[in-house]
Amino acid sequence: NLKLKIPGGRATAAPPVGSTLGQYGVNMMDFITPFNEQTKDMQGQTVTAHITVFDDKSMKFRVVGQPTDDMIRDKLGIKKGSGKPNTEKIAKKLSQKDLTEIAENKAKDMNTSDVEAVKKMVAGTARSMGVETE
Repeated sequence: NLKLKIPGGRATAAPPVGSTLGQYGVNMMDFITPFNEQTKDMQGQTVTAHITVFDDKSMKFRVVGQPTDDMIRDKLGIKKGSGKPNTEKIAKKLSQKDLTEIAENKAKDMNTSDVEAVKKMVAGTARSMGVETE
């Protein structure tokens, strides 16, 4: 199982895709074309592709959306979280509206409709970055 972080809609035969898939003797275009088609509406976001390569060099993949911490940073317009999240907090706070929007996006990746449970997970990720929620 491989995990690659790739900009949505922009996979190419260059590294990391080419160098990683090349090691397994997989036809890169069998991944690049369907990946770009599937992620064309995610331009500008970095998504994670979970790729399974089989013995016959065929493969399957699924796309997981933007990582939660990236979504939090984008919402708040910050470059990074706190290096000491327990003592040094980020000045900006995540609103309940932001929390709900991020959770609704993440719920799709997690195959759940329990947005409240996902909101708790997002709030936990925020806390680990030194970001407080309202």
